[in-house]
Amino acid sequence: MKREKITFKGSQNTELSAEIHFPADDFPHNYIVFAHCFTCNKNLNAVRNIILGLTKKGFAVLSFDFTGLGQSDGDFADTNFSSNIEDIVLASEYLEKEYSSPTMLVGHSLGGAAVLIAAAKIDSVKAIATIGAPAQADHVLHLIENKKEEIIESGGAKVNIGGRSFKIKKQFLDDLQSKDNLSKIEELRKSILILHSPQDETVDISNAAAIYERAHHPKSFISLDQADHLLSKKEDSIYSGEVIASWAKRYVQFNKQAKISTDSQTVAFIGGKDQIYTTQIIAEGHHLVADEPEKVGGNNFGTSPYGLLTSALAACTAITLRMYANRKNWEVDEILVHVDHDQRYDKDSKDCESSDSKITFFDRTIEINGDLDDEQKKRLIEIANKCPVHKTLESKIKVETREKDNN
Repeated sequence: MKREKITFKGSQNTELSAEIHFPADDFPHNYIVFAHCFTCNKNLNAVRNIILGLTKKGFAVLSFDFTGLGQSDGDFADTNFSSNIEDIVLASEYLEKEYSSPTMLVGHSLGGAAVLIAAAKIDSVKAIATIGAPAQADHVLHLIENKKEEIIESGGAKVNIGGRSFKIKKQFLDDLQSKDNLSKIEELRKSILILHSPQDETVDISNAAAIYERAHHPKSFISLDQADHLLSKKEDSIYSGEVIASWAKRYVQFNKQAKISTDSQTVAFIGGKDQIYTTQIIAEGHHLVADEPEKVGGNNFGTSPYGLLTSALAACTAITLRMYANRKNWEVDEILVHVDHDQRYDKDSKDCESSDSKITFFDRTIEINGDLDDEQKKRLIEIANKCPVHKTLESKIKVETREKDNN
């Protein structure tokens, strides 16, 4: 995904580090603010995977580090749940001023509890999605239970959360305990999607039930079966992002026509090294994702470039056969085209410079099911060899490359 690094003023009047992730065509139909979990940061792998699922569907997503976390300025010890809510509101105001008002908030864990409160303060927000969110903000106190008495008596203490040390002050506890999320949820009149795992050992599934019970329709629930709280399995975080994006179509306004930031038929975009090989593609207005398998260092978020090439041949063959069968009014029920690609030695090829040269082979097997005689099937196989992509692959091809002048 295309990414722009930004900063904006947070609740403590310090600079907060943020990123805006854009879809490949650079023209999002909606903007989202994403709030991560307690003591996490925007670089968590699960966060990036969820955002990828959203940008693939044309959303732009602003993710940021709360005050005192990650790359953001400020002292975490001076923050609390209220300041987190204010940071979300200020992130939304930044989007409104510099890009476009956000229409959706997404929050994970305590970030989910925060977006449920922040949404009431942001008029442009029409939809909210929570992932593993506690019903009440003070749920996180169980993480520091062994230090709670010390914090109350001395005004603060060092606590270990997720293997990292943080200073928690008494004001943090007081602020959490003063918040009644459930009563605020009852007052909320915005669409809500609740995602939660029945196996979540950090925030029990009963929290999702409590949020759902208090929320007004339209409200939806998705069970993230077998997922852990941090969505550490890649497939769980990718699934969450894709589900949220699909659900949101009912509740936010999508542009009727996607804008394309290229005069060419296709544009491909690959981000920084953290994205490895994941490439977003806009082809004639349609979004695709290309990648490499995990065994060669990719994320396997999409098919490989050669997979796209064999797909083009298979699809063109199927379409050509369907067109021909329809024109002839032949009874063809279904067509399946299987294609494999390989590089082989071919000593008999006239195009080889030497007998040891390799040439590109496409093995294509065609299944045609329908009420056809042998002559009709034979004719369809002949027509398959006339499909435009087939002809292109067998023709002399030249690729001209130049650097784009952005001045």
